[in-house]
Amino acid sequence: MTTQYGTIVAVTPQMRNLLITLGAIAVILVLVILLFGGRSPFMRFMNFFLEENGGQQGAGSGAPIRERSASRRPVEEQTQKKTSEPIVEMATLVRKSDDRLRVIESTGQQKLLDEYYELQFVTRKGQKLKIECSREAYEKIPFNQQGSLTYKRNTLVKFKYYEDTVYNN
Repeated sequence: MTTQYGTIVAVTPQMRNLLITLGAIAVILVLVILLFGGRSPFMRFMNFFLEENGGQQGAGSGAPIRERSASRRPVEEQTQKKTSEPIVEMATLVRKSDDRLRVIESTGQQKLLDEYYELQFVTRKGQKLKIECSREAYEKIPFNQQGSLTYKRNTLVKFKYYEDTVYNN
């Protein structure tokens, strides 16, 4: 078929399906870039929920007491890094703290509930780090021991010092 401008090419069903598929892929890529780009409003909204202490600021939020008290800490303690990658620093253990609920049944049986163990380290730069850990790690790491601290968010991964390496189980 010809017209005064030239030849018209007939589009086959396979060619039409290919063009539709390519168009759909292009639309999906544009949406992914817009939604998941670094500073998009959608990502800021998602980060609000994905961050560790995202929206827990008021006393009526239903959060445990130990998480609510984070907003009352001094400024130098709030500078702790909150990245999802493991961080390795040289640090010294200066304080241990725990929070346990001991329940005694009428039969005399005892059990611990809501166990929470925390180690406080001081880095070479003088920064204080509060790190959650397991009971085993809490008991094994000695005071005033300097070593290589590996943690992810605010949770202990391992602490390696001269005599031993303690893993968070």
